[in-house]
Amino acid sequence: MATIEEQIKAIQAEIDKTQKNKATEHHVGRLKAKIAKLKIAREKTLAHAKASGGGKGFEVKKSGDATVALVGFPSVGKSTLINQVTDAKSETAGYAFTTLTCIPGVMEHRGAKIQILDLPGLIKGASEGKGRGREILNVVRSSDMVLYIVDPFQDAHFRVLHKELELAGMRLNQGKPPVFITRTERGGIDVRSTVEQTRLSNPEISDIIREFGYTSAVVTLRVDVSAEQIVDILAGNRIYSKAVIALNKIDIATEEEIVRAEKVLPDGWPLMRISAFKGTGLEELKDFIYDNLGFMRVYLKPQGQEADLVEPLIVKDTSTVSEVCYSLHRDFVRKFRFARVKGPSAKFDWQRVGLEHQLKDGDLLTIITKKS
Repeated sequence: MATIEEQIKAIQAEIDKTQKNKATEHHVGRLKAKIAKLKIAREKTLAHAKASGGGKGFEVKKSGDATVALVGFPSVGKSTLINQVTDAKSETAGYAFTTLTCIPGVMEHRGAKIQILDLPGLIKGASEGKGRGREILNVVRSSDMVLYIVDPFQDAHFRVLHKELELAGMRLNQGKPPVFITRTERGGIDVRSTVEQTRLSNPEISDIIREFGYTSAVVTLRVDVSAEQIVDILAGNRIYSKAVIALNKIDIATEEEIVRAEKVLPDGWPLMRISAFKGTGLEELKDFIYDNLGFMRVYLKPQGQEADLVEPLIVKDTSTVSEVCYSLHRDFVRKFRFARVKGPSAKFDWQRVGLEHQLKDGDLLTIITKKS
């Protein structure tokens, strides 16, 4: 009987040789659904092996306000970069695989502490475990942002790296599609859509969903979705994260080589030119990372005291009052009574709000707790 890896490779080979067009999308979608199921089974097997004393992974303690994973081929300049912008000391050399473990560093910038992770270089086949690929990819999946490091001399690097991250379940610079699937006891697969479907018919969608063992379910679609997006929702383990690109080694490349390299990178993705070795563009890179992480400033005003307008709390721009309380101390949530907010998120000055209130950049916040 074929192993899980052999089954995945066989199905992937069929996908690769299938011409991609509207007529084959349903077929490819069903094949991707089969692969997704097999990968879920593989992850359960690996988790059991690890719990039984299997291979040791990277131990990475997250710290700071956000975590950025450096992703690139060996010897592309990741270690040089982390040494330049953080307090880390990562070994550098002119040969591949200098970094053999995860080396964290902290970059302090504009009041934020950003953890940068220098990981061993990814190679083709990393998602299948080559070059400690699965351990590296697990760290990347847990980060807040991916920073691709590429150079002007290897046009295929980005495509290979991006493919490995996609195979590992990462959907970078994408939003989670508004597809909702609820299992029911009877009635078959009932597909309901608020938009006219143009890519897949209702029977085609039903076939993909049945591949995951559903016999009855209500499926609600709010956009025209692809087969792959339906598989992503069914798999339930996809990571929707931000990604940016730094084109390194511009000090030894011609303008023509740099422009050619940029043409093979995805349109619309945040991109910067740098030289980690010379230090070119690194201050701009710090701003670039900070801005793309989506931070905001919240000013704390203890009850009966003046607000601290000099050193704001740096938090994610999706933060609620609850998340700010957790970042201060868990006791603030346990003893929470209510909060008062003045600023962009408030309907009026010092509005009384609860833990789920969504904050905005520049808010002043007072947290009222129960007396011990």
